[in-house]
Amino acid sequence: MSARPTFRFCLYVADDSPNSSEAVANLSAICNEYLPGRYKIEVVDVLKNPERAEEANVVMTPTLIRTSPPPVCRIVGNLSQTATVLQAIGIETRDA
Repeated sequence: MSARPTFRFCLYVADDSPNSSEAVANLSAICNEYLPGRYKIEVVDVLKNPERAEEANVVMTPTLIRTSPPPVCRIVGNLSQTATVLQAIGIETRDA
């Protein structure tokens, strides 16, 4: 049985700042293209939920944390460098 894992992400943003909005759009596009039906995204606004950011040790936004599959990994930035993001979160592409 070769079930493909579901990827779980938590994206920490600061309100609707340009970088935060871009990170949300970029992550959604990446997941739709490379992980269709195999991902869950939680967006946390650190201005509305500072305790969540503190619990996760988030000091910059936007910060993406892949919580599943293990190991946990973090990426800081607007996620515009697709190849770098894919490599960091452990997605292999056929073009690589």
